[in-house]
Amino acid sequence: MADQHPLAPHHLPGFITAPGETDVWMVVMGVFLIVAVLAVGNFYLHLHSLPERMAHKSQKFQFEIVAMLGLLSLFTHNHLFWVIGLFLAMIDLPDFSTPLRRIAGSVEKMAGVPPEEDPTEPPDGAAAAHPAAPDDAKAGGAKSKVHSHA
Repeated sequence: MADQHPLAPHHLPGFITAPGETDVWMVVMGVFLIVAVLAVGNFYLHLHSLPERMAHKSQKFQFEIVAMLGLLSLFTHNHLFWVIGLFLAMIDLPDFSTPLRRIAGSVEKMAGVPPEEDPTEPPDGAAAAHPAAPDDAKAGGAKSKVHSHA
């Protein structure tokens, strides 16, 4: 800046660049803006997934409901879904199915009715009632040689 216009002030601030030079402050502010936007977005998404992480960490059975409410609040921008999900993640809902199942089993025993089989458990005599045929053993041996892709 050797040749200044005669009407220009003698002392120019440091943020004014000479013609043809790189504006360093603009480059610094551009990089700062990009970093700030990425940091705020990362913080927002981290905070947004808080109820889901809380429900997952404590192994609650309402985890799917909390996850669904989190997604709804993310896509609809309705913060009430997020607050409900946060409350659901913090509350331990009692297990009503186990005591009711035990009461029903006890009442069936008292009535003399044979208890119904639980559909989630395999029958007791299923393996002994159906012995494997020789052809099934060959097919089973071939299946055991197949390795997983993982």
